[in-house]
Amino acid sequence: MVVMGHKTLLAWSSGKDSAWTLHVLRQQGVPVGALLTTINEVADRVAMHGVRSSLVEAQAESIGIPLWRIPLPWPCTNQDYESRMAEACRRAVAEGFDTIAFGDLFLADIRQYRERQLAGSGLAPLFPLWQLPTARLARDMIEAGVHARIACVDTKTLDASFAGREFDLRLLADLPSQADPCGENGEFHTFVYDSPMFRSPIEIELGEMRDIDGFVYRDFLPCPVSSL
Repeated sequence: MVVMGHKTLLAWSSGKDSAWTLHVLRQQGVPVGALLTTINEVADRVAMHGVRSSLVEAQAESIGIPLWRIPLPWPCTNQDYESRMAEACRRAVAEGFDTIAFGDLFLADIRQYRERQLAGSGLAPLFPLWQLPTARLARDMIEAGVHARIACVDTKTLDASFAGREFDLRLLADLPSQADPCGENGEFHTFVYDSPMFRSPIEIELGEMRDIDGFVYRDFLPCPVSSL
């Protein structure tokens, strides 16, 4: 239960789970003051998802919430990651935040890691989507108007052809039985280009496919603004 009056930071990956977490927090009346995104500073892309940072900035603008970028070196050690996250947490506390929300669904080791890292930081972790049934959750997102595309797939689980596909009911039907419908085990990551939380959609074009260490990334290109 969230106590009203909290000021919340939201871990923002650019994907559907982050977007739905924002939706749930808003339904609960929880004020979200900033979005927190880790960026590979060499590639200038979202860590793990591989989405261009300019598109994440467009998401934040459409949502109307400031974006806090955490630049990560590449390669990035655990020490590098934890040091830069700790710095962001200190900034958040200094600016009056007292909670940070994550879109984790059921991986207990990830939740426990976050709780350990935040202990004594002044920020309490929130997990608004925790243990929601993912088959139903995936359909709820789609039915509510969350529009996303697959940004990255782990080819140990999914065929490379899934990269770039729309996250819709047809995709859910095509997923192999061992794949979680929300990709919580890392089977795939998404980029949200429109949702009920956006003031306006983000226009994108599909770019090239890149195969990096067993992961296939589909590049998304921001559509140029037409001049009339």
